[in-house]
Amino acid sequence: MGNGTRKQAQSERGKAASRQARGKVAAQRAMGKAAAQRAREKVAAQRASARRAETRRRALILGGAITVVLAVVATLITVKMTRAPQRAAPATTDAAVEQSVASIPAATFNAVGAGTAARLKAISGQPELTLDGKPEVLFMGGEYCPYCAAERWAVAAALGRFGTASGTRFIHSSPTDVYPDTPTMSFYKSSYTSKYVAFVPVEWYGEKPDSATPTGYAYLQRPTPKQAALFNSYSGGGFPFVDIGNRYVVTGVQYLPSALANMTWAQVAAAMRDPSSPVARDIDGAANMITAAICKLTHGQPGSVCNSAGVKAAAASI
Repeated sequence: MGNGTRKQAQSERGKAASRQARGKVAAQRAMGKAAAQRAREKVAAQRASARRAETRRRALILGGAITVVLAVVATLITVKMTRAPQRAAPATTDAAVEQSVASIPAATFNAVGAGTAARLKAISGQPELTLDGKPEVLFMGGEYCPYCAAERWAVAAALGRFGTASGTRFIHSSPTDVYPDTPTMSFYKSSYTSKYVAFVPVEWYGEKPDSATPTGYAYLQRPTPKQAALFNSYSGGGFPFVDIGNRYVVTGVQYLPSALANMTWAQVAAAMRDPSSPVARDIDGAANMITAAICKLTHGQPGSVCNSAGVKAAAASI
């Protein structure tokens, strides 16, 4: 074999080895992406399973399937006749915690991005939900509800970027439900002012036991027919339900309440300011997604919020 032939053969072998190496690297990258995707799918499946369980267990039937409601009520009556119910701890006010939640640093939001929160669901082809000429954010939940307890932190943090809330009471979810005594707040009788967005909270049920209701807890606020229709259309029958201008909805919870177990309200607020904490990745990520949805309805206003890195990152996840 001549020198030229040998050099050509060596060159061909080198090229083949190079292609093989590149193929191996590409395969490793593909395997890494697949593993990350499987991890995300596993988390999503766990959240979906929790939401389905809550829906089955706390279904609110507002028409039709009356026998289901009667069965739920009968079961609750039986339980309450045989056992004295535990009562939630009394509500309190805490201006420092309220202010802390409403003023999470932009740097923290930017570092978290979408975090570990679940995506929102988009709605199209429906009239926009507005109030006084502004996009409306409708929250529907119950004070007893642990999933509502988790979601309220994200809603409050997001709304704090567009306006000012006051009159918030700090409470815990039911001590006898799943994720018992989850620290949270109540929007009942609170107020909110903003030139960008309107906030309408409906705390449908309180924390006082009442065997005469479908959930076993006393009514606090009754939804209007329009609010009930939105709930029936998009909620899947469970709490919490958040409708953002009738363009995006939160059905269920964006993260699990277990993240807040055994924490005080002040500890939750402090953890929300630490972008490395699991609490911040859950709550601030969810708040960034809600913020991004609101920004689409306010046409990018205020710019300092809507053009921030965290909101832009979260916008890709709604």
